[in-house]
Amino acid sequence: MAVVLVLVVVLQKKWFSAFTISSPFRLAVIGSGPAGFYTAYRVLKDHQNTLIDMYEALPVPFGLVRYGVAPDHPEVKNVQNRFEEVAQDSRYTFIGNVKYGEDLTLKDLKSQYDAIVFSYGAGQEKSLGVRNENEPIKNICSARAFVGWYNGLPQYRDLELDLTCTDTAVVIGQGNVALDVGRILLTSVVELSKTDITEYALEALRKSQIRNVIIVGRRGPLQVSFTAKELREMMNLPNTKFHTDSELVKNELFTNVDIISKDRPLKRLMQILEKGMSNSIGYKSWTLKFLRSPDEFIAHGNNDPFRAKYVRAVNFHINRLEGPLEKRVAVPTGKMEELETGLVLKSVGYRSIPLEGLPFDEDKGIVPNYKGKILDSDSNEQPGLYVAGWLKRGPQGVIATTMYDAFETAEVIVSDIRQNKPMISKDTINTAKQGSKAIIPILHQRGIRTISYEDWKKIEEKENEAGKAKHKPREKFARVEDVMHVLDT
Repeated sequence: MAVVLVLVVVLQKKWFSAFTISSPFRLAVIGSGPAGFYTAYRVLKDHQNTLIDMYEALPVPFGLVRYGVAPDHPEVKNVQNRFEEVAQDSRYTFIGNVKYGEDLTLKDLKSQYDAIVFSYGAGQEKSLGVRNENEPIKNICSARAFVGWYNGLPQYRDLELDLTCTDTAVVIGQGNVALDVGRILLTSVVELSKTDITEYALEALRKSQIRNVIIVGRRGPLQVSFTAKELREMMNLPNTKFHTDSELVKNELFTNVDIISKDRPLKRLMQILEKGMSNSIGYKSWTLKFLRSPDEFIAHGNNDPFRAKYVRAVNFHINRLEGPLEKRVAVPTGKMEELETGLVLKSVGYRSIPLEGLPFDEDKGIVPNYKGKILDSDSNEQPGLYVAGWLKRGPQGVIATTMYDAFETAEVIVSDIRQNKPMISKDTINTAKQGSKAIIPILHQRGIRTISYEDWKKIEEKENEAGKAKHKPREKFARVEDVMHVLDT
């Protein structure tokens, strides 16, 4: 009898082991931007027995590649080719038009997945904390909203901006996005019309009276956040002269020559800036102003009925720099400067927002993690929960930075699988996870219309056709209802 029992146990173990090996590892990815796709790409490459379901709040994929990359940078969007490879993998499923935290809960996902990667990015702009920032003054918005507007992000399709009421725009912040929006405002509409910029944005830019863009930063030329590539493009804008505080730039270059010479990216950046100071030809202009921190937004008063409630100027503190070069702090001098403008774009960075069921570090604006493994408030690893992209490290870096970051998260996931580390819950014979096969019917019962990747390809085909008629790469559908209408016809 004992021999029989031993034999039964051995056979059960072998059968159970075969079951667990053949059962796929089910991974849910929340967010279909670069972080989500690069994580999926690497996990699929390194762990063959994985099925990945990617959930996206919008009906269409690609996140910031579609809605954040400048339309005159089509080469950056070529990363979509890699994402297309992922999407064509039989182990991958795209589920669009599903909002995590509203349509789908963490409890739903935990019941049907072994692990979850959160990569929904940074959906909120940072606040400047200046006077009148929260007042209803017209023609002040975040650079994020402006970028979303000209790129067809549904959230900003109906953004109200008047580009005809002023010849000067002020951009607060000195990162790549600040240069992007400045370049779009100053680039010829003829050139932009060859890109995938939205037609309604083109129409507004055709009427635009803006000829001068002032890009303001609180620190000095050695602390700017934009890259050499972006700066070079601004310097090469046709018919556009460049202004800056030449004495400040020269003094910083002279004082810090040893440090600059050892930092190749900074050296290249400063060489472009120094060379550009001789560019003084053009009927348009752009300016880099340093050592300025915004203090107050000023609106036209009621004595100007045509411009009442529109921005008239920004008041700035004039700063000085203190501390070593790598930790320089901007300190107000007590002096002020008022810059007149009719358009203000705030480009001081993005911020992720906390969502249901996830720990969140309010100070850093990220989900606490170690190499992508989510940690609770006591720094304990959360089994089966991971994070990638801006939600993991904060809103910084370019797409290549996001790729390496996502690969790190993917490597941790695969390592955890191979080490048989605890996931959300172990598969058993009676509780094998079903992933989207179980989740999609639940969403449909809740009245959510899910969008598949095949649906997206139909949408893309229509966008390409509309773009071809206008001699553009594509004409994006910028309203969700327009996207849905395509699928209904």
